[in-house]
Amino acid sequence: MSILKNLQEPVVKLSGVGKSRAEKLAKLGIHTIRDLIYYFPRAYENRGDVRLLGAYDTERPRSYVLTVANEVNSVMIKRGMTVSKFRAFDDSGSCEIVFFNSPFVKDIFHTGATFRFYGKASFAKNRRLVLTAPKYEPYIEGVLLNDFVPVYSLTEGISSKMLENLIKTALEEYLPSLIDPLPEDLRLKKSLPTIHYALRNIHFPKDTASIITAGRRLAFDEMLCFGLGIAVSAGKRTHGTGVSFNKCSLEPLTSLLPYELTNAQKNAINDIYRDTVIKKVDGKTPNMARILIGDVGSGKTICAAAAMYIAYKSGYQSAIMVPTEILANQHFDDLTELFAPLGINVRLLTGSVTQSKKKKIYEEIEDGTADVIVGTHALLSDKFTFKKLGLIVTDEQHRFGVAQRAVLKDRESEAHMLVMSATPIPRTLALAVYGDLDISRIDEMPKGRMRVDTYLVDEGYRLRLQEFIRKQVLNGGQCYVVCPSIAPDDISDGEFVFDEYADAKMVDGVSLNLKNVIEYTEELKKSLPNIEIQALHGRMKSSEKEAVISSFVSGSTKVIVSTTVIEVGVNVPNASLMVIENAERFGLSQLHQLRGRVGRGNRKSYCVLVSDAKNEKARARLEVMQSTYDGFEIAEQDLMQRGPGEFFSSKADNNLRQSGGFEFKIASTYSDNDLFTDAFATAKEIVERDPGLMLPEHRRLYEEISSIVFNTSTIS
Repeated sequence: MSILKNLQEPVVKLSGVGKSRAEKLAKLGIHTIRDLIYYFPRAYENRGDVRLLGAYDTERPRSYVLTVANEVNSVMIKRGMTVSKFRAFDDSGSCEIVFFNSPFVKDIFHTGATFRFYGKASFAKNRRLVLTAPKYEPYIEGVLLNDFVPVYSLTEGISSKMLENLIKTALEEYLPSLIDPLPEDLRLKKSLPTIHYALRNIHFPKDTASIITAGRRLAFDEMLCFGLGIAVSAGKRTHGTGVSFNKCSLEPLTSLLPYELTNAQKNAINDIYRDTVIKKVDGKTPNMARILIGDVGSGKTICAAAAMYIAYKSGYQSAIMVPTEILANQHFDDLTELFAPLGINVRLLTGSVTQSKKKKIYEEIEDGTADVIVGTHALLSDKFTFKKLGLIVTDEQHRFGVAQRAVLKDRESEAHMLVMSATPIPRTLALAVYGDLDISRIDEMPKGRMRVDTYLVDEGYRLRLQEFIRKQVLNGGQCYVVCPSIAPDDISDGEFVFDEYADAKMVDGVSLNLKNVIEYTEELKKSLPNIEIQALHGRMKSSEKEAVISSFVSGSTKVIVSTTVIEVGVNVPNASLMVIENAERFGLSQLHQLRGRVGRGNRKSYCVLVSDAKNEKARARLEVMQSTYDGFEIAEQDLMQRGPGEFFSSKADNNLRQSGGFEFKIASTYSDNDLFTDAFATAKEIVERDPGLMLPEHRRLYEEISSIVFNTSTIS
């Protein structure tokens, strides 16, 4: 009888994983055996498509089965670099194979041996065909090689082959102990493969069909668990009782505003007023759990300020939690200016506040002197208690999961909850994503907000675009340049990926020559001398990112070259130009979010989408951005064109995948409306029949979502 193994065991339990390697794996988020098994490939290389050297391809990597013609010749060149060369051939011709700083290859490649090489062909100065640093596998007649080879995101000290071998070992030793979380009758009803099949074939597929089949099962699981988490959360909150705020006039607050509220803002404030003042169930006020959804700049913050004012007039404190210190400082400044004439005391609590100041603020929170507390995760500290917290607001709510929101809520169970999101979402998805929250849509922009003119150009406009950046800076403006990747090797040409234009089928990557932050920053510095340009991306430390953003906010830095981390940013009134490279790589909603970073001040602002995509569907999507400026309409277009996967993308910091505290590892690659609809509908049916997931057949599903919905102690 086989002994069941615990997949929650630390990864050091695997042979070949010591403390040092475990620390490196931890950088990838791999701590347990389960983490390793569920660490999915980001793409696949199709090495089974073998061609002859005579049909070489200099545009993207290809596979060639070649025989080594001579022994490896290694020579030391300048700066201590070793170059190893040998020739190889097939029936159609020969080429030179070159490796740098890999002297060990002399022990691998010997005359007469045959290998399958995978790489991009090029020509040396002598016009000889060359494969530089290709991937390779011994080719032995009768021994099958995998056609599809997984490509994983890596970190220093962890090679692709090493990770592949560890995953293979983990699957062999631990997968038999994994019990399928889906009830068997449900799995068969949905025509889904077993979890064992799915995990084996997502890592080591035999063909395209097995990748799609495995991916659909794993995507269904993720969306089902997400839906279950939302549905269970919604069920749990309906029984909560909140504090009752007093009836009051908002005229003292609104009279201070230099503008008139839009109808959408008025409706949202009325929703909040009804939730906290008017609404009664059995004579008691239910807990408000409401989300404000609207474009960047649509005026969500003043709606939250109105809620804080109502709380203040009722004798209660408010806390507003935001993801970054820069955003916290911005809110602190804005709310202090707004509330000071009303005698409302606003305090700032972030990690960088000195200990002496923190102690003073803690005292003011506890004695009630502080009416509104703006902060980051520092608000979750157990070093103080609120005197009378009545309202919790979270801004940029996609950066906080259910667990993080619940930490404050658990401490102050009667406090009302208001969250804000700058990501417009289609009505058809809103209930699925925000099922634990009531929704107020702010679908009207304030009067006087200037439209950001949007243009679609190709690579032929490169010089004119650089001159336009220079002109904007010389006229006092600032510029964002967004690239789809951080470094040149983030997405290798020729990889097979789930592509947005192929209904989740495996196809060749459509974008070659992707702009990346690291190289393009240097390129711009050379072409735009005397202009302060800085890079910003997700691999930088938080302190480094904050420093770059602070420099941009202050006006010292004129151009930021960034990934989509700038989607969640601060108000920079001088930012007048947004350039988005390889725009076809982004969804419409993401492009709209990026566009919303500019045009926040009085300057005429522009968004330039750069794309050489020839795909008609891709061009049509981008042309929508030139004619449509309403975020909700764009979201609906995105849903129709790309399916729900775009709204759960894990490619960017600003996304909806965290809206339920859940990280989507594979579901975001799918654009199948039916898959998402079916998963959400199934989740709803299960919870209606078994609200607490207590039935035996739902035990595994309960375990899958328990850390999301029920365990709020972990803050990541």
